[in-house]
Amino acid sequence: MLAAESSRFTPQFKASLSERHLDWREIVDPVEPFLHAVNQRLAQQIQEFDPDIAAYAEYALTGQGKQLRPALVALTAAAVGKTSDAHVLAAVIIEMIHLATLVHDDVIDEAQMRRGRPTLAANWGNEISVLLGDCLFAHALKLAASFPTTEICRCVAAATNTVCAGEILQTQRQKNFELKRAEYFKVIQMKTGELFALSCDLGAYLSGATAAQRQGLRHYGLEIGTAYQVYDDCLDVFGSELAAGKSLGTDLAKGKLTLPLIWLTERSGNHGRERLLAWLQDWKPEHFPKLLEELLAHDALTECQRVVQQHLHAAQQQLAGLPENGPKNGLFALTDFLADQVARLQKTS
Repeated sequence: MLAAESSRFTPQFKASLSERHLDWREIVDPVEPFLHAVNQRLAQQIQEFDPDIAAYAEYALTGQGKQLRPALVALTAAAVGKTSDAHVLAAVIIEMIHLATLVHDDVIDEAQMRRGRPTLAANWGNEISVLLGDCLFAHALKLAASFPTTEICRCVAAATNTVCAGEILQTQRQKNFELKRAEYFKVIQMKTGELFALSCDLGAYLSGATAAQRQGLRHYGLEIGTAYQVYDDCLDVFGSELAAGKSLGTDLAKGKLTLPLIWLTERSGNHGRERLLAWLQDWKPEHFPKLLEELLAHDALTECQRVVQQHLHAAQQQLAGLPENGPKNGLFALTDFLADQVARLQKTS
């Protein structure tokens, strides 16, 4: 089924893997003023925290990555209408929720690096990090309540609930080496896909999209978010810390079964599976070269790339309902960018 679906990719999607590497700046250049406004508004939020904790808030709210979620708000808004100050505020809210989850993730994962610098927990400890993450969540909901409609607050609160529930499910499933694909995808759609979906949903809603357009764009975000998390999970085993800018191997250390490992358990014979489980149950860094050898021997990266392509194709299909003369190229380009990123892993593994 997956192979049949992947053969129907649009020419634009196929070209992304063969013609040239895409640069993130090319995609976001049209919405750069919007992203700048989001950065400024985020910086302003630091002043809303008690002076004694403002330094922690500043550390958490600066040094951001690619700003995928704010970019999705802007690109979605532009695809059906125009961006406005309301879109900027929505993007700030979503980014604050995302950053709060990262602060908590780094505590749970005992990660030392995030985006090329020490994590908040590495600098100030777990207790402060957990409480600071709570403050970020609460402040985001306070901002959401400032909209004249309750729809924004409802969507933000529901998404935050889903993300946190996904994190709980993932924690429950740590060291569950019988994890099935369906459970894995349920978790990553909740913990990662949901904020991508929220970004597209609110971007569309605040631009006056029709109900059908809004639903389609929300599904687009969910597919993009799912594809991105599979890529990120691949990065944890096939990437490099220098390129990723964060601690790698944390999934292995915490006993999280991600798609590359699920594929390996599916493909290994009884003896190979027993060896794999023995490594995972008593994980040591020195197991990594042997594990990587097994992953590559069983084409785990190829399988993960195929799954990413499937979700990116599904995301593209959701754009069919947008006006043909609308500026939806940015949303297509984002699928190309992610396809290119996961293809590049082949060269580093």
